[in-house]
Amino acid sequence: MVWTGTWVAERLGVELIGDEALPALLGLALRRNPKRAHLLVSSVLGKHVPQRPSVVYGSGLDLGRRVRALLGDEEAARAVVLGYAETATALGHAVADGLGLAPYLHSTRRPVAGVARAGGFEESHSHATSHLLLPEDPKLLAGDGPLVLVDDEFSTGNTVLNTVRALHERYPRDRYVVVALVDMRSAADLGRLDAFAAEIGARVDLISGAAGTVRLPEGVLEKGQALVAEHERAYEPGAGSAPGPTTARGGHEHVRVALDWPEGLPDGGRHGFTPDQRGRLETALPAMAVRITEALGGAAAGTERGSTTGAQRVPAVEAQPGPSAGAQPVPAAGAQPGSTAGAQPVPSAGAEPGPSAGARPVPAVEAQPGSTAGAEPGPSAGAQPVPAVEAQPGSTAGARPVPSAAGPRVLVLGFEELMYAPLRLGTALEEAGHDVRYSTTTRSPVLAVDDPGYAIRTRLVFPAHDDPADGPGERYAYNVAGAGFDAVVLVVDSTADTPALHAPDGLLAQLAAHIPRVVLAVVPSYTPTTTASPYVPYDAAPGATGVTEATEAAGATGASGATEATEAIEAIEATEATEATEATTEAVEAPERSSMLPEPLRGPAFSSYAPEEVGWLLQDLSDVELEAPTEEREEAIQSGGAHYAESLPVEYQPSDRYQELFHAALETSAARIARAVGTVTETVLAERERPGHRPVLVSLARAGTPVGVLMRRWAQARHGLDLPHYAVSIVRGRGIDANALRWLAAHHDPADVVFVDGWTGKGAITRELADAIKEFEAAEGVTGFDPEIAVLADPGSCVRTYGTREDFLIPSACLNSTVSGLISRTVLRADLVGPNDFHGGKFYRELAGVDVSGAFLDAVAARFDEVGAAVDADVKELLAADRTPTWEGWAAVERISEEYGIHDVNLVKPGVGETTRVLLRRVPWKILAKRGADADLAHVRLLAEQRGVPVEEVDELPYSCVGLIHPQYTRGATGADGKAVVSQ
Repeated sequence: MVWTGTWVAERLGVELIGDEALPALLGLALRRNPKRAHLLVSSVLGKHVPQRPSVVYGSGLDLGRRVRALLGDEEAARAVVLGYAETATALGHAVADGLGLAPYLHSTRRPVAGVARAGGFEESHSHATSHLLLPEDPKLLAGDGPLVLVDDEFSTGNTVLNTVRALHERYPRDRYVVVALVDMRSAADLGRLDAFAAEIGARVDLISGAAGTVRLPEGVLEKGQALVAEHERAYEPGAGSAPGPTTARGGHEHVRVALDWPEGLPDGGRHGFTPDQRGRLETALPAMAVRITEALGGAAAGTERGSTTGAQRVPAVEAQPGPSAGAQPVPAAGAQPGSTAGAQPVPSAGAEPGPSAGARPVPAVEAQPGSTAGAEPGPSAGAQPVPAVEAQPGSTAGARPVPSAAGPRVLVLGFEELMYAPLRLGTALEEAGHDVRYSTTTRSPVLAVDDPGYAIRTRLVFPAHDDPADGPGERYAYNVAGAGFDAVVLVVDSTADTPALHAPDGLLAQLAAHIPRVVLAVVPSYTPTTTASPYVPYDAAPGATGVTEATEAAGATGASGATEATEAIEAIEATEATEATEATTEAVEAPERSSMLPEPLRGPAFSSYAPEEVGWLLQDLSDVELEAPTEEREEAIQSGGAHYAESLPVEYQPSDRYQELFHAALETSAARIARAVGTVTETVLAERERPGHRPVLVSLARAGTPVGVLMRRWAQARHGLDLPHYAVSIVRGRGIDANALRWLAAHHDPADVVFVDGWTGKGAITRELADAIKEFEAAEGVTGFDPEIAVLADPGSCVRTYGTREDFLIPSACLNSTVSGLISRTVLRADLVGPNDFHGGKFYRELAGVDVSGAFLDAVAARFDEVGAAVDADVKELLAADRTPTWEGWAAVERISEEYGIHDVNLVKPGVGETTRVLLRRVPWKILAKRGADADLAHVRLLAEQRGVPVEEVDELPYSCVGLIHPQYTRGATGADGKAVVSQ
């Protein structure tokens, strides 16, 4: 048999060095990634490569038994096992089963309403959202017993050590055990575990199934990217490349089986899983296997399908043939993708298998303790290596019958994080004598190449079907099409049993196009609350009983109430998943993950906007006193050289008269704003949307955020597009929040990001953003962000993408937080914002009674239909026009600065929006008003009157108005760096 890393090794010169078992455990594949083109593909994890369930489960069990032998029964009973989503949820659970005495928890990317977070962290370079920790019992992580951290691969060690360091600061322990299928550290990293253990005063052990490293030659990233691009083009529809002998089978039915999942039993470790619950599952598995066997019906008997006991036949939508149906590409019939039984290791073209000259010796498969002085090493005698691929390990529940060679091949297919329940159903079917393989769907996009020496032979592509928090996107099932399966049992939780699953391009249709028999098994999603609506299957017939899980899910909730909020665990780093392996090399060192960052804040917990409208990449400083009267604040800035972003002005409370002006302005300008919103959104879609990608709106908090929400609403109303939208902080003199950019780069293609603001004045923020992006890319090595800002109004001619270049009143500029979701201006202060934190912001919940954020959005959105034709005409004209910025606004500001003796452009605030900010936040000197622009300046004149600021009428002003600040008259005027400008 050919090693499934040969294809990549021959083309890129990648070497896999280490234990003889490594080539049987790992293959190689390619993906599009700005940091790393190759990835390691595990053949025993049950993610990308279908494998016998007993082999997958046995791998974790063996590691868990070794942990128990290392700890002893007394310490094992005090331990907690923590696994990482998405790839290690079943592996961690199997380790906990092997340990036998400890509860299990895995991280999750799925927020669950009513369940408080006990922590969270960020996973860079992943095609996924942030990780959350959502234990039903928040005390689960607060004990002092050993913490066992499980992932599929351990590379340089930075990520795991940083994870332990952060957890140790919050919940100190005496002992940690890191468990991985493979230890891929370089020789230089081997001693770090001992040093780290001494640093924190705890014992840290490492147990792995095999060890080795990956050596990458010079230029491997560029070569890999070119190779991916070449083969992706070859598989594009219409490229003239035949993807393989695929025959789609339209019109198949899928069969829904009622599992009779035990009432109140969690579907996995998302909220915790105890040893007692493990016992309940073991008891129930044989009966569930019987029901699945009955549902397999004709496939199990080798006959035509028919109705089965306990199963409901549901017509599947017809799948489209060929690659458009999702198969990319399909190998020859009978091929077994990823099979490495008996394979000889082939590290690279022309390389000898096993350790090369000069390579570090690879230790036996045993515990590798990184303990402090005096700590005893982990056991080695009797340690069992990870079972070989296609091995037939002894069953843990009695002898497993050997499947008949003539029996049907059955695939049990899990769903992203839901790996453990499908795995255990697979082991139960294996115990019953079926010829079973197991794998799961995934978020991670990987190139498929139909070659025996490549780990990913085929891929099915389908839309996400569990309403993910980060919005819709593609999902994948690898090595399923063309693998010779006679039947597939798709196991999802009830949250994922949605119309998208059953859609014409959904996963069920993709499976039916390639596999004769499709069985759908739905596990009730466990939510630890006392009240939950019963789950009703998407395609259940009215009044149907006995054939679906509709009656099961009513009991699928936990006994405890919703947990109280606990303090978030900050700055934890996640371990690297196998499909995103960070290899080390003598010539090229792949980067480790950045520090972990929390999920974006969303309403109603933070802001009055609906949660889907915007995610705030900020930290909540609502409980911190940051406000001061304007004069005192500016005096402090000037006297101490403080930065304006280190404090907040007292929120302006508008008078009744001012509120009336706001509503009147909104009534008269709503259509004008709607037209500008439509124009800028359509321009963005025309210029930034590309096949397989959609724009990601990133508004500059907070003036840009209402505009971002409106652009999102326009795209949804006009095109049915659900664009992601986030709000980030940018501070003059400090740049954009680099951690927010790291979060965005980890979750989205930077090329899809569109920065959004309300308006341009003289273009200072435009220049600030461009400089900040350039600095970030140089420091981080992440490229693709476009510093161009899309704005509603560009009176200063500073950007290419805008709704209008007129300077008119945007009512959201009239108010502060009460028109911006009740969020403050952003804050950046060293004692509050650490190097791994987002910038801060406050949520003024107490102002809910005067909040008009929703009213503003609704008033503008209500005019979308009536401005549609005008928008189409505007966009057509704009796309054909030369929109190169002229920066005429900047020139006007320079002229005004000199004419009025200010001699500092930063103290000249042009435009209605900026002038309003001066009057609301600063101590202005005077207002210049363009003669004849009264319609847009009523609120400006009112504010000036209330504050005793003179308004001077001028001619030939390129803006409707300009606000002036002069250090001679104010104590805290700020300069280009955001600090005070001292009066001369």
